[in-house]
Amino acid sequence: MLLLLLLQISGSCLWLGRSEVVTSFESSCPQFFFKETPPNEALEPNSPARICQRYKNQYYFATLYDRDRRIPVYSAYLYQPGSGKRPKTWMVEPQLMGSVYPSTMEREWTLLNYFNVTSEQLSKSQAVLKDYKNLTGLNRGHLNPSGHHPDNSSRTATFTLTNIVAQNEKLNGGAWKNYEQQTMIKETQGCATTYVVVGAVPGNNYIANGRVNKPSHLWSGVCCEMDNDERKAWAVIAENDRNNIQLITLGELEEMLTKLYGRDQVSLFDRDCPRE
Repeated sequence: MLLLLLLQISGSCLWLGRSEVVTSFESSCPQFFFKETPPNEALEPNSPARICQRYKNQYYFATLYDRDRRIPVYSAYLYQPGSGKRPKTWMVEPQLMGSVYPSTMEREWTLLNYFNVTSEQLSKSQAVLKDYKNLTGLNRGHLNPSGHHPDNSSRTATFTLTNIVAQNEKLNGGAWKNYEQQTMIKETQGCATTYVVVGAVPGNNYIANGRVNKPSHLWSGVCCEMDNDERKAWAVIAENDRNNIQLITLGELEEMLTKLYGRDQVSLFDRDCPRE
């Protein structure tokens, strides 16, 4: 009996050690950041959650999540586009409810039916599918897009609501889509490794009866390590009510975000990534 108890305690510790909601990106999933350096604290919300996005026992990207507004602040990933079908399964992050829940993203149905979770518990901790129903002029916009990943598992991992914001549907299907699918291919020519941090600036409006924030802007910063040991960078920003994006320098994006957030100077990458 004592041996069984010790094994149960040991198993619980291992389970918690695999936690997806982590205290530090640097110690848990640093590989998604240039020189293993996440953005500085100038973007951090009042109630942050750092998520190493796990699917099928593997990390695929990192997300800083705003628990209060129920939207991601940013998602960080490696740009590795590949061909394949667009996934259809939407998932949520169980550990936003607590560390006793699974350490890998799951479907809402699975949590409600197999883990004794109530709809109230789940929806209190994060956005759920119901929040994105019956939207007008908006849809579920990926920060980290599935098309920037090489295989079915990595693309499916982006279909978590912790990677989603309410995005203007014309922007999502227009200028932003063109950037993700065309401009990125052009700009990454010669890149050996491409680090991306894509985010959303909180706005003054909400959907789902005030539960989920509608961002005022969407943005993306890119740091590219080239084959010749040189580096280049670029960025984009878009207002979330217009079908238009601005292609700018990384330094310009950081200055714009510093003004939009109104806090300390924003730094998205290690200083060795060029700002001009």
